[in-house]
Amino acid sequence: MRIGVMVGPERGDSARKAGRMLADVEWAESAGMDTVWVPQVPGDFDALLAVALMGTRTTRIELGTAVVPLQPQHPVALARQALSAQAATGGRLALGVGPSHHWIVRDMLGLPYERPAAFTRDYLDVLDAALRGPGPVDVENGTFTVHNPLEIGPVAPLPVLVAALGPVMLKLAGERADGTVLWLADERAVGEHVAPRITKAAAEAGRQPPRIVAGIPVCLCRPSEVEDAKARANRILGEAEISPNYQRLLDHGDARDVGDLCAAGDERAIAARFRRFADAGVTDLSVRLLPIGDGRDELVASKRRTREMIAALAREFR
Repeated sequence: MRIGVMVGPERGDSARKAGRMLADVEWAESAGMDTVWVPQVPGDFDALLAVALMGTRTTRIELGTAVVPLQPQHPVALARQALSAQAATGGRLALGVGPSHHWIVRDMLGLPYERPAAFTRDYLDVLDAALRGPGPVDVENGTFTVHNPLEIGPVAPLPVLVAALGPVMLKLAGERADGTVLWLADERAVGEHVAPRITKAAAEAGRQPPRIVAGIPVCLCRPSEVEDAKARANRILGEAEISPNYQRLLDHGDARDVGDLCAAGDERAIAARFRRFADAGVTDLSVRLLPIGDGRDELVASKRRTREMIAALAREFR
């Protein structure tokens, strides 16, 4: 199992976000992490632009988006942006995309959120054709009529991962993509719900076994602080639980909220949790560092302790 770390914009001064992300990705590469995963936060820094910037400060580490919502932009525009970012990173982009959720697409952006799986299938028709460029993109389906020249092509194989939570989307991700990117999926949800469905769909489509990227919060702390870590996870990361998509995914596992998903405790406890995810079928673990403490100095120190421990575990699991 490969272990990566989430790097992305967090609350704070916009002028400092780029510098902070670049410092984090430089650490991740120097520490030997496999991948950096950049979330696309609604209303914040653009994930693919961040990936392109990160490519200028690194030479080895894979740079993935987790994930870019499909509805806000035309598939040709997304392909052009992804191919540009891939070229800027020397072929190290892993493009994570997904149909997002009603509270982002409909409530925030005012766009339709109907039949997201069918929309994703039609979108992938165009995106796949564009990512095979350079050349004309000629696709007509139920959603798109596209006849567009494209002069840019991939500089290396470009893996596409589709966020998939339910059976229909997991089947689609297995048939049409290189894997899936998850959030709020615990070990049982992965082992009994996600992995069997996406792996079966990929095999039936004649594709390679899919990557299964699971995102989890992680906090290195004393056993007496575990409940505090879970409470902090629920406080700062719990907003996504309002989505019916995530609620249905939680029903497939034992976790009831993001606090339950959090791997918290000493190094032995966290390593044991990682092994359970690997045994469930996770190929890539995406760690969301979760510091705890009172005040900035304690939070910074907690983040540093946790990420150094994660780097050591990454070497063990490789």
